[in-house]
Amino acid sequence: MSSLNVALPSIATDTHASQTRLAWIIDAYSLAFASLLLPAGAIGDRFGRRRALLAGLAIFGAGSAAAPFTSSAGALIGLRGVLGLGAALVMPATLSTITGTFPRERRAAAVGVWAAVAGSSAIIGVVASGLLLQVWSWRAVFVLGAALAAVAIVGTWRFVPDTADPRHPPIDVVGAALAVAGLGVLVYSIIEAPEHGWIRDTTLGGLGVGLVLLVGFVLWELRTSAPLLDPRLFTRPAFAAGSLSIMLQFFAFFGLIFVLMQYLQLVRGDSALIAAVSVLPMAAGLIPSSRLAPKVAAKVGARVCCVGGLLLITAGLILLAQVDGGSSYLLIAGGLYPLGLGMGFAMTPATTAITDSLPPALQGVGSAVNDLSRELGGALGIAVLGSLLGSAYRSHLSLPAALPTELAERARASFGLAAHLREPVRGQAQSAFVDGMSIALLGGAAVTALAAVCVAVLLRPSRRSA
Repeated sequence: MSSLNVALPSIATDTHASQTRLAWIIDAYSLAFASLLLPAGAIGDRFGRRRALLAGLAIFGAGSAAAPFTSSAGALIGLRGVLGLGAALVMPATLSTITGTFPRERRAAAVGVWAAVAGSSAIIGVVASGLLLQVWSWRAVFVLGAALAAVAIVGTWRFVPDTADPRHPPIDVVGAALAVAGLGVLVYSIIEAPEHGWIRDTTLGGLGVGLVLLVGFVLWELRTSAPLLDPRLFTRPAFAAGSLSIMLQFFAFFGLIFVLMQYLQLVRGDSALIAAVSVLPMAAGLIPSSRLAPKVAAKVGARVCCVGGLLLITAGLILLAQVDGGSSYLLIAGGLYPLGLGMGFAMTPATTAITDSLPPALQGVGSAVNDLSRELGGALGIAVLGSLLGSAYRSHLSLPAALPTELAERARASFGLAAHLREPVRGQAQSAFVDGMSIALLGGAAVTALAAVCVAVLLRPSRRSA
């Protein structure tokens, strides 16, 4: 998901995608991923996690191989949904295989490695895409995905043991349908809000329907004998805190990447490679801190480690919200480094809190919830911060009265198109985008600050010991 963000400017140019469609090209993957994680995790538990890995990698590889041959935004959105289906089968099986294989005393270290790989791969994906875009087009990103899927299939076949839930639980079809429908309608309404208006009947009605469906999902899960996700698990403070922390970390992270890649290339004028390399200060903070997090948490406690990490993320976002068209790169790096540092310190103890709060029989559920929290947070982050950006961009954009109607509509619909028009349109569009980016990032900072407060409350010693 992060790798394709680097290619957004070139995708907008080639496919004439609007700002809303660009959000869909990224979020179709994340939405399908998040919506299908719980049923896909249940399929892996029921029929074997190694089989789920192989099936998911095959679907992911096939979708990636088909994507370079499309040239329309609509087809690309559809194929991104296919990739999300494949990823939903893959991710739950990875963590549940690790937590089910390693003994409890080594599980935190193993999860730390998993978290470091999962977090740093987002940065590696950005850099790899930047390198590929120097010599080819956005299609190279999908070719790389197909090649990596093929390598992963061989590695899975050779090294991964096949594990499954010995109880062979049935698949909760009704719960899966309610979860997919509820999340789909909710995210669709958020992404489309800038086009229709936040207070229009269509937007408010869609948000209402999505929430009703999700409430129906919770009620159904409470009464069914084999739930996809038992809502009662969230009465465990550590489980609830870990899930909330992971979700809101990735809300901010993927929302930031979606906004920042467009800023670096279309406002600062950086190449795709320079834009990708520009986010490396985040990796410089994230990789070592995620490896150190288990030791820090053992010394000062998971509560302090996780809350401190969330506050570092908040500080990084507030710094990045001060960036404008003429800002020094030092300001950008100064925001990215503490953000990566905070993610590393917050992510590992949050993931460990989820897995350690559940018995061995529920490790598949814990893995699925961890992944669901990541992907749902990412989908909502892109949807909400992208919508804030799009709404502010449209409201702040001032175009010359003499500009032809067709060009004015294109400029309002997509910053990627407006940035390639002549002055003064380009300058006005860049200024409007920077204003929107500031609003979006401050919104992300408010969310991570709220997460820090909630995690601090949930992990209070009195509550935990009780």
